Amino acid sequence: MKMLKDLKEFLLRGNVVDLAVGVIIASAFGAIVTSLVNDIITPLILNPALKAANVERIAELSWNGVGYGSFLSAVINFLVVGTVLFFVIKGIEKAQSLRKKEEVVEEAPAAPTELEVLQEIKALLEKK
Repeated sequence: MKMLKDLKEFLLRGNVVDLAVGVIIASAFGAIVTSLVNDIITPLILNPALKAANVERIAELSWNGVGYGSFLSAVINFLVVGTVLFFVIKGIEKAQSLRKKEEVVEEAPAAPTELEVLQEIKALLEKK
């Protein structure tokens, strides 16, 4: 019975739940990036380059039985995915920094005007 209680505490601990949410979101984001690469970037950039080189499918390239085309395809896919992620993360960081700047501007109290400062000085002098 104690083992079930310990398991429940472990599974419901905050960082385990946060990690699970992160993995699920990463999986969904991975699907978005894969679709972007397969459905948009590859047809617009990679396919024209392959046609210019008279190659229809990069994965079919081989030399003396060594299928280097699959490896080359995986490297290109990695570079494209990495580049897309780089720009997405840069965009997110920029949006967050802009939001933080807006929050700082909104939270900063307004500086007292010259008239208010003079009125405070007058009030202090009148007390003496």
